[in-house]
Amino acid sequence: MSRLILLNKPFGMLCQFSGTGPTLAALLQQPGVYPAGRLDKDSEGLLLLTGDGPLQARISSPRFKLPKTYWAQVEGVPDDATLRALAGGVELRDGRSAPAEARPLAEPALWPREPPIRKRPHQPTSWIELVLREGRNRQVRRMTAAVGHPTLRLVRVAIGPLRLADLAPGAWRAASAAEVAALGESFNTPAVRRAPPADRPGTARAGDRRRRAGHRTARSRRSADYRR
Repeated sequence: MSRLILLNKPFGMLCQFSGTGPTLAALLQQPGVYPAGRLDKDSEGLLLLTGDGPLQARISSPRFKLPKTYWAQVEGVPDDATLRALAGGVELRDGRSAPAEARPLAEPALWPREPPIRKRPHQPTSWIELVLREGRNRQVRRMTAAVGHPTLRLVRVAIGPLRLADLAPGAWRAASAAEVAALGESFNTPAVRRAPPADRPGTARAGDRRRRAGHRTARSRRSADYRR
């Protein structure tokens, strides 16, 4: 069974085991495991760690399109049109974001953040849930800012079928055999399965190659008939 750890990364902690400032070394003394993906210093929530290199690559690489679920507290109250814009893709500096899932969310029962979010008397806030299948740097924050609702607090609550649930900030636990199996199965679903090389941008699709090969074969046959 692959060794897999679920950890609730607190606000202000770096997703690394060395360096200055609070790091994962203050929470976890398990040699041979490394973060599978990252969370920004000012983001909170579910982080997976493993010593299994191929599994780490599957979890962290956007090529596998593993869904990651975030709860974001944002300035203002996004309307339906804004949520549709987030779901359809937002134009960012590094290109348009991929289609996502976006919906309003009742204020969740989360642990208090330290330091707390700065309250503005005349600026309401609200919560939304975003499910992304790509992993650009600070993507949720950039997407919500692009539609006029900057993110104030960001918590990742799920990676694929694995959920944060009631894991307290700074706490961690080993994944169960059932959770590891469920994660493995999620990579075999059509939404998460890695696209074959022929389907990647900038390369010819297999069907296109077959059609071109067919055209070449037909031309060869016609040329042979002409020579006869």
